[in-house]
Amino acid sequence: MSGLSIRLGGVTVLRAVDFFIDPGEIVTIVGPNGSGKSTLLRAIIGALRPDSGMVTRAAGLRIGYVPQKLHIDPTLPLTVRRFLDLPVRVDEAAARTALEEAGAGALAGRQMARLSGGQFQRVLLARALLSKPDLLILDEATQGLDQPGSAAFYRKVAEVRDKLGCAVLMVSHELHVVMAASDRVICLNGHVCCEGKPEHVASAPEYRALFGTGTQGALALYRHEHSHTHDREAAE
Repeated sequence: MSGLSIRLGGVTVLRAVDFFIDPGEIVTIVGPNGSGKSTLLRAIIGALRPDSGMVTRAAGLRIGYVPQKLHIDPTLPLTVRRFLDLPVRVDEAAARTALEEAGAGALAGRQMARLSGGQFQRVLLARALLSKPDLLILDEATQGLDQPGSAAFYRKVAEVRDKLGCAVLMVSHELHVVMAASDRVICLNGHVCCEGKPEHVASAPEYRALFGTGTQGALALYRHEHSHTHDREAAE
């Protein structure tokens, strides 16, 4: 997209936003509440028309979407496998593959209402993968998970990207986790304040003005712990 501007209720929510994402790239959008992150996602998927500027998508682009949250009536008897059949029945092999790719292969017979938060999000990820997306969008997809759960979920997303080659666009407030999992970060506050590699954005004056300086240390701490996790896994 280029020069994207959107007004909602007479208020300019996004102004002159330029955005692109390359195949296989993981891009995270960060910004305070009301900064236009969800509006930008809606424009990307075609749910909102820009007041000016343009959105260009590759021909035949397939998009998978993982929402912030999805409420399911806890009294409704609904297994994970049946959930994947809504609203359209999917092939058994395709459902099994999507669950395995999302790290939820053992959950097919479980009741949706009895899943943990992390398991639930992995099932939503599996549902998004059914379309074999070229672009996977996650809108605050780990809201409500603790930090280890969020980190594990984003590591799984990185594995999905590596295996399928899809681009990944994430929106999150969990700066210390998502920035470490990203190839590029865009800081949004009605317009693009700054963008680039996580280390560049974390040290940018515009970013620090919005979020302070503490997240850069958290980013380094996460990477240190993440590195040790891989060291332990390699040793095992």
